[in-house]
Amino acid sequence: MANTINGIKPGFKRQFSDVKVPVFDHIPEMTPYLTEPKAMYVGVPGKNGYLRLGFELDGEGKSILRDLDRRAPLIVQQELYFDEEMPGMPCVYILSSGGPNVDGDRYSQNIHVKKDAMAFVSTGAATKLAVMKYNFSGMVQHIRVDDGGYLEFLPEPIYPSAHTRFICQTKAEVAETATLVYSEIYMGGRKYYADGELFEYDILSVETEGCRPEGVPLFREKFIIEPHKRSVRDLGCMGRFDVFGNVVVMLPKDKAEEVFAQTQAVNDTSTPLMAGITRLPNDAGLLYKVLGMEPAPVKKAVRDFCSTVRMAVKGHPIPAEFPWR
Repeated sequence: MANTINGIKPGFKRQFSDVKVPVFDHIPEMTPYLTEPKAMYVGVPGKNGYLRLGFELDGEGKSILRDLDRRAPLIVQQELYFDEEMPGMPCVYILSSGGPNVDGDRYSQNIHVKKDAMAFVSTGAATKLAVMKYNFSGMVQHIRVDDGGYLEFLPEPIYPSAHTRFICQTKAEVAETATLVYSEIYMGGRKYYADGELFEYDILSVETEGCRPEGVPLFREKFIIEPHKRSVRDLGCMGRFDVFGNVVVMLPKDKAEEVFAQTQAVNDTSTPLMAGITRLPNDAGLLYKVLGMEPAPVKKAVRDFCSTVRMAVKGHPIPAEFPWR
């Protein structure tokens, strides 16, 4: 491999640092689930995953993965350049050596796209949430996109098992001239496991907060789903649907209005699928939501919408998904 040392480009910073375990003890909805796991306690090596990704332009103006810091079970290798529509965009997949998320797992993910750089980040496979008896699995994500930067963060769906407890807190700092496309897809459960396992998890707590890099707050969205306390089949929640897609897009106001005008509400009774779009407060961008019965149509709707965003901002669509994904 030319111009590399042990497969790593010169100037590439790889670090292995001692990081703190994310703490969620102060979150009211998680206080019933603070019992220490019997096998491996919270924060033990292998259960405290950490990842930091930093993208910037090199001396020739090419976007590269310059900064990588990780702790198992989170794994990231070098960036790939396979996007046929945007061949100069580095693509990175987050992998895990630990299998499904289990009792007491804690994860921290940090992604920084510097001025005028761009990146695509996803996960190598769906995230499975195992049965949990004592504690919960928690994730903190910090995303920053500087002036003129562009980031697509489109993880694969999350599958909760019965009695799963999961919390995810995401903070996005995005400059006014930058763009962030961040999607989440949550399954109702292991739909085809045994006799079916839908909405049998204990709690799902998801929070996304948006602000400017200088700290100006823009919006905050949080939903807490506890199926044993209130049926998710109620009107205004999931209704008859089993899969939920959520896309947060922070981008310049003129581009947001362009995407908004091109995006229609969907009420497809044959698939079935429903989708809708709204504006985020304080000219922060857009919020797009999708409901479906199966993951594939929801993933396609999310991807098609993200392609509309990319076309508006970068002038190129998102290529068709790989058949094996």
